[in-house]
Amino acid sequence: MMGYLGEPEKTRQVFREDGWYITGDIARLDEDGFITITDRQSRFSKIAGEMVPHLRVEDALHQALETTEPQLVVTSVPDEQKGEKLVVLHIELRVNVEEILKRLRDSGLPRLWLPRKENFFPIEAIPFLATGKLDLRRVKDTAQRLASAVAALPSEPGP
Repeated sequence: MMGYLGEPEKTRQVFREDGWYITGDIARLDEDGFITITDRQSRFSKIAGEMVPHLRVEDALHQALETTEPQLVVTSVPDEQKGEKLVVLHIELRVNVEEILKRLRDSGLPRLWLPRKENFFPIEAIPFLATGKLDLRRVKDTAQRLASAVAALPSEPGP
């Protein structure tokens, strides 16, 4: 690839000085020299300086729901205190969020990786591209819109 057509700045962002293209893929190299793509850098959040893998959190959430069917997707939005915060977009859940979070805490998942209760948002369907891949841009945009709407709500007065 020589670059993005008509987008020199984007091209500069994805090429190192030595000419290597930065794909954003995270891969594993096995003992036979085969590469398996396991994730994308865009599927991680940097929370309080720690890299949090969205797929690991999604897997733990699906285990807490006792399902292998995709019921949710994890992404992140900016957070003033910790850099980013996790957001869970989900279709109808058979278990309430409090129970899911209890199961996650019991699973041994690091505390920093636990989404907050107020960052679970129901959606009609998990957005996929025509290729069958997760539509990460729509996921991110939806999460940002929903989180911003909640942040804009007036807080309840104290006692």
